[in-house]
Amino acid sequence: MVSFPNAKINLGLNIVEKRSDGFHNLETVFVPIEIQDALEIIVNEKPESDFEFTSSGLKIEGDISCNLCVRAYKLLKKNHSIPPIKMNLHKAIPMGAGLGGGSADGAFALKLLNDKFSLNISNEQLLKYALQLGSDCPFFILNKTCFATSRGEILNEIKLDLSAYHILIINPCIHIATAWAFSQIHPYKPTKSIQEIIQQPLLTWKNELTNDFELSVQQKHPIIKNIKDTLYQFGAVYASLTGTGSTIFGIFNKQIDVQQFNFPEHYFTKWVSPL
Repeated sequence: MVSFPNAKINLGLNIVEKRSDGFHNLETVFVPIEIQDALEIIVNEKPESDFEFTSSGLKIEGDISCNLCVRAYKLLKKNHSIPPIKMNLHKAIPMGAGLGGGSADGAFALKLLNDKFSLNISNEQLLKYALQLGSDCPFFILNKTCFATSRGEILNEIKLDLSAYHILIINPCIHIATAWAFSQIHPYKPTKSIQEIIQQPLLTWKNELTNDFELSVQQKHPIIKNIKDTLYQFGAVYASLTGTGSTIFGIFNKQIDVQQFNFPEHYFTKWVSPL
């Protein structure tokens, strides 16, 4: 059985306060987009172990036991009967990019295991499992445009029609560590909620809809600001960092030839649509 974990962008991201448990309360709007990994699970007929994990595509760095797909399997295995399996993840979503690829992989692994082995885990319980994997993971259980608060797990589906626009994703292949990004933040409560701002005409977003991580990421990596400025120079209605970075997205009235940007060839550049 195969599924296709997709990426997301954040429309605005405010870190409003530090919590007593060490996490942060935030507000943002998650929008699922059509960049996808591929995740396959099959029963291991001749198992050398209960669980085998392989990957292809973009190289996954670090200890494989920390991969969210592996953690998702171990989380469900504690409470549910799952036969020996092989799991393969094909990575196409850039990592450390603010696109939520790892979170999507973990959440989709939960859903895929639930479906393939008829575990009968409710959506509510899947959301709880997902939160144990990471703050962004519950969103990918729902996978619909949502206004998110608390750690990101309190999700309210909203209607936001971006069908008249075109979204360009630019990732300069810089990995931003989430822990570092949060260490640069000074929480504050904004005077106007993101939920209110996005209901305004899109032309007003440039001056009001912000990502709290953008300034520190730009200071450490000035190329991020250069990318954003270039998108506005070539007609973006709105441009912003997504998540903790390093991806910048631009919302345009029409698609244009990205070759004129003269970005380096190794940059990940793609026109996408909301799912």
